Amino acid sequence: MSGHFITFEGGEGAGKTTILQSLGKELQELGYNVVVTREPGGIEIAEKIRGIILDPANTKMDSRTEALLYAAARRQHFVEKVLPALDEGNIILCDRFIDSSLAYQGYARGIGMDEVLSINQFAIQDCMPNLTLFFNIEPKKGLQRIVANKNREKNRLDLETIHFHQQVYEAYQQLANKFPGRFTSINADQPLDQVEKEAKHTIISYLNQNNG
Repeated sequence: MSGHFITFEGGEGAGKTTILQSLGKELQELGYNVVVTREPGGIEIAEKIRGIILDPANTKMDSRTEALLYAAARRQHFVEKVLPALDEGNIILCDRFIDSSLAYQGYARGIGMDEVLSINQFAIQDCMPNLTLFFNIEPKKGLQRIVANKNREKNRLDLETIHFHQQVYEAYQQLANKFPGRFTSINADQPLDQVEKEAKHTIISYLNQNNG
């Protein structure tokens, strides 16, 4: 694979989705071949699975069912969109990937990170991101942003307690320590333009180091 797989991770309200869309356009204007996508979703089958996972009506969903649905959506998205784009030498900017499952289902849901990692390794054939940007903001502040943003889609995860989101945050801290080679922490607790500037600098620096 000749492309670069860059993922954006973080808790609710971290601003990663907004920044990913903006950076995708900026990088394209700089002459890079960029594919912008998201999880769960990105392609038709995975978007349908996303609808089931995030439907606020599905409060009875078992945590392992949830983890398996994420892995299924990830697999289809991976083989249908991610792998072909990487083989063509593109830069992929993906809104969430395997680390979200490790944090949300593995740690916050209490299934276990190793268990969730195993089903996802099966799904992605051990193809991990080259670079992961972790948009770091305290859960309470991130959730306050969600309340203030009337245009954001509301989903089942918004129904969770602050304790759940705190667990997600702790999990990301652990993942950043476990994978220091690919994780870069972005200070998301600052104005959006500053967050975007920091994220862009990180990506450009990575590309400059790895395009030769």
